[in-house]
Amino acid sequence: MADSFTPLRLVFAGTPEFAASHLQALIDSQHQLLAVYTQPDRPAGRGKKLTASPVKYLAQAASIPVCQPASLKQAEAQAALAELKPDAIVVVAYGLILPQAVLDIPRYGCINMHASLLPRWRGAAPIQRAIEAGDTASGVTIMQMDAGLDTGPTLATSVLPITANMNAGQLHDALIEVGTASLVSVLDCLQDQLANASTQDDALACYAHKIEKPEAELDWCLEARTLHRKILAFNPFPVAWTQLQQQRLKVWTGEMVTTATPGRAGEIIARDSSGITVACGEGSLRLTRLQLPGGKPLEVSQLLLARGELFATGERLGL
Repeated sequence: MADSFTPLRLVFAGTPEFAASHLQALIDSQHQLLAVYTQPDRPAGRGKKLTASPVKYLAQAASIPVCQPASLKQAEAQAALAELKPDAIVVVAYGLILPQAVLDIPRYGCINMHASLLPRWRGAAPIQRAIEAGDTASGVTIMQMDAGLDTGPTLATSVLPITANMNAGQLHDALIEVGTASLVSVLDCLQDQLANASTQDDALACYAHKIEKPEAELDWCLEARTLHRKILAFNPFPVAWTQLQQQRLKVWTGEMVTTATPGRAGEIIARDSSGITVACGEGSLRLTRLQLPGGKPLEVSQLLLARGELFATGERLGL
């Protein structure tokens, strides 16, 4: 590292595990963390007990001051942040809107690590939407935030291939490895990166809508390729599902079937220890890991031994 390197005074803003991994990278770096902002504790679990975010747990363990405002729109919250005099605010999956008054506080602005090759997927769920759309590559973009939604100038990008059968959880973990290294690298020479920032092409942008649980239901009238992508995109959350004899059957994994077998949409057309093959609107899918209500995810070979009567050939899913 150059002799002229000067550590930055940083405020970090993030909430989930994805953000916590990036916070850890900053803790391990030479930069100074003044405070961590994360969303307020939320009810979680069956008991709805107030639970801290992964970012809060990590910050407290590292003895970094934690702030949890419900909003940053109030003058009081903005004044408290301004008193820290940060060089930059690093934002990773924070979940709260940063008004212009906050964007203007840091010397070098607010720096966002976004899990997409911007402008490809702007918005809340870029990882899932990339897989659902059949993209062959994803990656991370480090950008300087402006008032728009993921529209600011980009400082660096790192590309990661989306391999066959990669699900959202696997892509999430792979992007953490790429993102943490890229973020620290950008911060280490932030002035140079800002001087060479690139403007995004808005014409290439797609909006990655927040994942809603109802959309994880599988419509067997769709083609097999589309359904396979949904299964991958919604693993591990919210998990694709279908109806089976008035029960919700979660579909964790499946695979495309190359041989053509006639059948009505949703009909079980074959079953053996390798999987349960279901006819789709076009093509068919072999389901390989399933979960019945009240049970745990099981390989089909185990499930057929325990509850094989539910999966008779000719049975239809989704009714």
